[in-house]
Amino acid sequence: MNLEQITKIVESCGVSLYDTEVANEFDKKIFRIYITSKEGINLDKCAEISRILSPIFDLEPPLEGEYLFEVSSPGIERKLTKPEHYSASLGEKVKIKLKTKEKFIGLLEAFNGNAASVRVENELKQISLDEIESARTYFEW
Repeated sequence: MNLEQITKIVESCGVSLYDTEVANEFDKKIFRIYITSKEGINLDKCAEISRILSPIFDLEPPLEGEYLFEVSSPGIERKLTKPEHYSASLGEKVKIKLKTKEKFIGLLEAFNGNAASVRVENELKQISLDEIESARTYFEW
């Protein structure tokens, strides 16, 4: 099963596919799907999508070998890994770590497909996605 097919199934349930990841935790491989919606994600929605995809993955596994399958919300502090993640996060605070190891928190004001405009205090920084090591939305507790 490919990503496009997974996306269609997730969208047929009234939510969007945010991202997928393969994680290794406690010597176990985990195939994780992150879903979002404007209304938010609850446990029932995660369970519904898991019930639909699990039997399909039994026939067409997304990974080789043994793995666990999880469906989750990306959380309040979401990883920004794709251009559409940046576009969907305009107006939010973001925490960015550059490949130069410089780190900062600012407001994502604009995104043009390959560069983000982030206001850090009074300075507007133009950052190419190529320069970013990691980025996520940031929530002040």
